[in-house]
Formats: sequence, C-alpha cells, structure tokens
Amino acid sequence: MDAFYASVEQRDNPDLRGKPVAVGGSEKRGVLTTCSYEARKFGVRSAMPGYRAQELCPEIIFVKPRFDAYKAVSVKIREIFSRYTDLIEPLSLDEAYLDVTKCKIDIAYATDIAKAIKRNIEEETNLTASAGVSYCKFIAKIASDINKPDGITIIKPHQAIIFLEKLPVEKFYGVGKVTAKKMKALGIHTGLDLKQWEQADLIKHFGKSGKFYFDFVRGIDNRPVQPHRVRKSLAVERTSEENMTTLSDLETRLKQIAEKLSERLKKSGKYGRTITLKLKTASFDIITRSKSMDHPVTGTDEIMEIGLLLLRNNYDEGTPIRLVGLTSSNFHDDAGESDGQTQLSLDF
Repeated sequence: MDAFYASVEQRDNPDLRGKPVAVGGSEKRGVLTTCSYEARKFGVRSAMPGYRAQELCPEIIFVKPRFDAYKAVSVKIREIFSRYTDLIEPLSLDEAYLDVTKCKIDIAYATDIAKAIKRNIEEETNLTASAGVSYCKFIAKIASDINKPDGITIIKPHQAIIFLEKLPVEKFYGVGKVTAKKMKALGIHTGLDLKQWEQADLIKHFGKSGKFYFDFVRGIDNRPVQPHRVRKSLAVERTSEENMTTLSDLETRLKQIAEKLSERLKKSGKYGRTITLKLKTASFDIITRSKSMDHPVTGTDEIMEIGLLLLRNNYDEGTPIRLVGLTSSNFHDDAGESDGQTQLSLDF
C-alpha cells in the first residue's frame, strides 16, 4: 500500500488531503510511523523523530495512529487477495507476498493479476497500492518500491541479472543503512560490485547474510510464499520522555519491559531460547547484545536476569539512552525452511 496509515487518514478526513501529514511523532520523543507523499517532498520519512520532521516541514500535520481503522482496511485488502490466490504471506498490515502461479480466476498473466488487484483495491477502499511482479520474492519486493505511488514494475527472468547489477546496494531488500555503509567502505556500491565477491568473503564480512547477498545478486531466491509464516521473535521496546543516564534508571525500565515481554510470550504460547537487549542512544546509535540458553526462557525473572546481565556488561555509565528493548527469539518449535524448494514458473 502507498503511505498506508497516512493515506487512510487523508481518505477519512478530507481536510488532510493534499497536505503534509505524519502519523505519530508529535510528542516530544515520538517517532513517525509513516507520512504522506506531500510530506516526503520535504525529506520527511517514516521512523524519523517528530521534531526533525517539523524542522524539515513546519506545516506538517501530526495525526495520532488509529490502528483499528488500519486493521479494518487490511482485512478488506486481504479478502481481495484471497479472490485470486490462497498463497498469501503477510509482511505487515499493508504489504504481502502473493504466489499467483495457480490463479483462482482465469487470468493468464501475472501482470494482469497485479493490475486487477490494484484496481479492486482502489475501487473498494479508495486507496492505492503499488505492485512488483517477478519470479521470486526478493526481486518482487524490490520492484514494488520502484514506481510508487500507484505503480507497477515487472522484472522478467531474463531482465533480472541486468536489473540487479545496476541496483545500488542500499536498494537491496535486507541491506540497511549500517550494512550499506559497510559495503561502500569495501568498494561495493552496486549489485555488479557485490557480484565480484566470493561467497566465503561475504560471509566473513557480513555473517550468514553474506550467503543471501551472494545468491540474491545472482537472482537466486528459492524461498516459497508461506501462507502460515511462523513468528520468529517477540519484542517489547520503549522510548523514554527523558534520556536515561544511570544504570539504576535503565534497570527500572528494563524490569517493566521484561514484565511486558513475559506477558506477550505467555499470550502467544511461544518461548525463545535467546534474549536480546537493545539500547538506542541519544545520538540514535543502536547497541544490541544477545544471550542464548539451552532451554526456552519462560518467566519474567529469568528474562530480567538475562537482560540485567547484558545491560551491566555492555552499558557505559553516563551514556544517554533514549530507548530500551528486549526481544525473545530462537523459539523452541522453530523449523527451518526446506532447502529443496524450487523457483516458481509463471507467465508475465
């Protein structure tokens, strides 16, 4: 979907149409969940602090999120998807992968299916979506971002390699700002640069992600669309109104987060063997540290114990911290994806 939360707000409130709108972020320490395209012209982006958005665009209008409204629209969009295929893998409220190899409606070409879905969404929700069409998830994901808003991009199999070689590394799905900076420091600026590296060297510099980068730049992505994708982690994080600069303050906040995480894990019925601490400094540097156990970590006390250990071993007293978080991952019933999957074959 295009600027989903902001677009829903503009649809439901005519006074916001054509104006720079930001959802969230208006409070002192708030962060934007998304913003309208009118705001993006000023350099405003999602995940940006509200004060920075206002500096860039003094006329910006902050709106409180209405997640119930967004969820209702998401349910409607999912229903539209289901008219064409049952193989739907949601990524969030506003994004999903669809395997249309076997379309439920007699439409021969994937591009025509994408156009039909886009048309249905606009007619039935008064919102626009953008689509990427390709033979694998990785390329379809990248393609969906190319012609926003209300766009469609098709990358056929014979076009994939040239497309990927020309692509800046920061456009590769899964390459964030930190990784892109590291790649550029190594002389990797485009897919073609990335393609010159051996898999072993990529793994040496980027860990297990190196294998994915090696495959992806060659157009290889055998991951199937998973209608019942298993949640891999649960996280709770909180941003403080004022920076925390003492271990005591951080421990108090950590206890609150551990209790909330324990509550969410109990509700989900899933428990991980790995607990990860996340700290975000006042300068927006992110510190993450993890500890894995040989058993699922189930209770508040043990979550807190591990969190405190990670905090005390990795926090420099006096460093101003704006956000603290804990994540549970490596769930005890996680199953790896099959390595025997094959790429899909369909007409464009």
